[in-house]
Amino acid sequence: MSFGIQTAAYIASSVLFILALGGLSGQESAKRAVWYGIVGMAVAVFATITGPEVPVSALLIGALVVGAGIGLVLAQRVEMTGMPELVAALHSFVGMAAVLIGLNSDLGPHPLEGAEQIIHQAEIFLGVFIGAVTFTGSVIAYAKLAGRISGKALILPGRHVFNAVMALACLVLMALYMNHAGAWTLYAMLIIAFVIGAHLVMAIGGADMPVVVSMLNSYSGWAAAATGFLLGNDLLIVTGALVGSSGAILSYIMCKAMNRQFLSVILGGFGGASGPAMEITGEQVAIDTDGVAAALNDADSVIIIPGYGMAVAQAQQAVSELTRKLRARGKTVRFAIHPVAGRLPGHMNVLLAEAKVPYDIVLEMDEINDDFPSTDVAIVIGSNDIVNPAAQDDPNSPIAGMPVLECWKAKMVIVSKRGQGTGYSGIENPLFFKENTRMFYGDAKKSLDALLPLIA
Repeated sequence: MSFGIQTAAYIASSVLFILALGGLSGQESAKRAVWYGIVGMAVAVFATITGPEVPVSALLIGALVVGAGIGLVLAQRVEMTGMPELVAALHSFVGMAAVLIGLNSDLGPHPLEGAEQIIHQAEIFLGVFIGAVTFTGSVIAYAKLAGRISGKALILPGRHVFNAVMALACLVLMALYMNHAGAWTLYAMLIIAFVIGAHLVMAIGGADMPVVVSMLNSYSGWAAAATGFLLGNDLLIVTGALVGSSGAILSYIMCKAMNRQFLSVILGGFGGASGPAMEITGEQVAIDTDGVAAALNDADSVIIIPGYGMAVAQAQQAVSELTRKLRARGKTVRFAIHPVAGRLPGHMNVLLAEAKVPYDIVLEMDEINDDFPSTDVAIVIGSNDIVNPAAQDDPNSPIAGMPVLECWKAKMVIVSKRGQGTGYSGIENPLFFKENTRMFYGDAKKSLDALLPLIA
């Protein structure tokens, strides 16, 4: 393939990636957007391996076949509950790729001189740094999301000073590296960057994890862009910039939706309570399947609030069937989606779309929060922090100030929950103790399956 044809293929891929990003902004166009991305990546890979600068060998073909095979198997096996962990793992691959490419470039010949050499060295150093931070940060995020390590924030004394000292050390090493002090400066920075990435994500936990996944997505994009500069690959630069900028914008939007400062999430982590938590009075009142059926049969309007527990129980199909039956009886049923519901941006939207829930009844928090006072029944399925009134009532709560779905204002609240434990962030929820709340204990799927025949 000639340079001209390869350039044309790269331009086509870039356009397809832009169309993919644009289409992902709406549920109706998301499936088409995914196909744009798939075709764009296929064109990009084909154009790269058949380009004039890449010798096609059995080793290259073998690597492509093995990699594609592993990706296909993982994609078929992963459950929706495992998507956040999978995304974090994929980000770590991008980070390590950037590190290895940077180290390889440093080990290779250096024919450049003057300003070009300085720019090339800066590209190597920054690419390795961003890649290393992305790699260890993504590994820690994967371990937290998968339950391999505690999801709570690890807050070390003087952590900000520690981070600042490490960042300053990397700047000094960069200056030494660009003044030909030796490759040891690059490897020293690599170790420090590994520690920075791990420490930053260890200090983040609980309700901030969706922001972390989005943030790591941005890091992986910038790592890819840095690699593009190293390799002189225009498509990798464009793609990395698209991923990096879109991830950063999404992280910022999510932080605004949570009423949290972007830098405080990245540097401080979740769980910084300023005093003792507000005392919770009352008791959790249980309700059985017959009671839930009676409440729903009497209701005219219902709002369903899905959370990560619904994904764990794989209850989305049962929720969809419940919605269909209620709407068939003339009841108004809608879904309320919090920006950080689940452990991945858009997690609940994907689950509901998979279960064929109509797009027009799936509403964002700002669109539906004012409707709870006129709602007969609010059903909370596997959610905790996003429906916690402590965010508004308790200034000492770690989630104080975070906008939440005000479901307690409905005439009745039914909470589908496995037991009496706290949510992922470990914060007790006063909602469960309110007079108009009833606790529907048990596995969400089994509970809903038992409920469906009773909806008259």
